Amino acid sequence: MSDTITTQRKGSGTMFDGIAPRYDLLNKLMSFGMDRRWRRHLIDSLGDIAGRTVLDVATGTGDVAIAIAQRCAQARVVGLDPSSGMLAVGACKLEAAALDDRVTLVAGDAQELPFDDDAFAASCIAFGIRNVPDRSRALREMARVTQGGGRVVVLELGEPASGPISALARLHVHHVVPMLGAWLSNDEAYRYLQASIAAFPPPKEFAALMDAAGLDVVAIKPLAWGAANLFVSDGR
Repeated sequence: MSDTITTQRKGSGTMFDGIAPRYDLLNKLMSFGMDRRWRRHLIDSLGDIAGRTVLDVATGTGDVAIAIAQRCAQARVVGLDPSSGMLAVGACKLEAAALDDRVTLVAGDAQELPFDDDAFAASCIAFGIRNVPDRSRALREMARVTQGGGRVVVLELGEPASGPISALARLHVHHVVPMLGAWLSNDEAYRYLQASIAAFPPPKEFAALMDAAGLDVVAIKPLAWGAANLFVSDGR
């Protein structure tokens, strides 16, 4: 194991600093190139957010935050992430997209959101909840800062238990992603990401976790036969 990973908690913001320049490519590889389509499903599930403010937790390099601002008229987005390296990449993308006036990126922890109660019309997290040490706490925080009745949407990668691509998906996650990670840069970081997908709870179990956190799950939508799952909930 590399010295970098042994001295930093796996899944931490500091770990992601090291892979920030290649993270967008990694997402495309891990999602079979379907990450953009999956983000559209997430945004469609947020409800009517035109002219309102949305929170994107674990925003990474800002792809979801940018997509929300581009698709939803006058919506404002706050993107939060613990990795300064990821946020720096996101800031460059915001400038290129001329969205600095509607998207704000802030450093922070999903487990202790630096926002008031009911601060946002909706909130979301894409490909990030599996990296949060205390998922229940993060979900409670998202429920706290989202206005009553506002949507809280989670998009996360998974391993299909059955279906036409289940065997291919497992091969991809367990073998192809770590191999590509070793080739791209930090072998241990990419092996951590592979393991975090494999260890993520099944959809019904995670939905129960959301319910326990004070969120009313109204839909679980498998994408690509369960290679990813979209969890849609209403705040109480």
